[in-house]
Amino acid sequence: MSAHLERVLLLTRVPLFAHLRTDQISRLAPLFEPVAWARGERVFDMGDLGLEFYVIISGHIGISVDADPTRQVFINELKAGDSLGEMALIDNEPRSATAHVLEDTRALALEKERLHGALMAYPELGIGMLRALSQRLRAMAPAQAKQPK
Repeated sequence: MSAHLERVLLLTRVPLFAHLRTDQISRLAPLFEPVAWARGERVFDMGDLGLEFYVIISGHIGISVDADPTRQVFINELKAGDSLGEMALIDNEPRSATAHVLEDTRALALEKERLHGALMAYPELGIGMLRALSQRLRAMAPAQAKQPK
């Protein structure tokens, strides 16, 4: 199977792209660049400037909102097909969490300017992103309420 087709198949399973047709995802797929991190690394820290968002191909990433980026108290754990980092690209605010690599991870990265171009070309991508972010917030609300103070 070609690398392009593998990317398209992965991206079709990502909630952010749920409202795109396969031909639109096929045009979007080449905008992504492959990246990889080893277990123990951090993809980004809370407060960092957000320049990319990621779709996980393989591996496992834990998301922490602790002010100490070395603490590993996770509000969410992500796996293949999940995405992370999109909030900072949308609102131009610093990263709201720290992403810890829990096992060697491969991902596809989409740079901020490329994402903005894609949003202009495919307005339905924005709808998908809004829906995915809303669902993520709803899913996190109970987890945050249970965290010790």
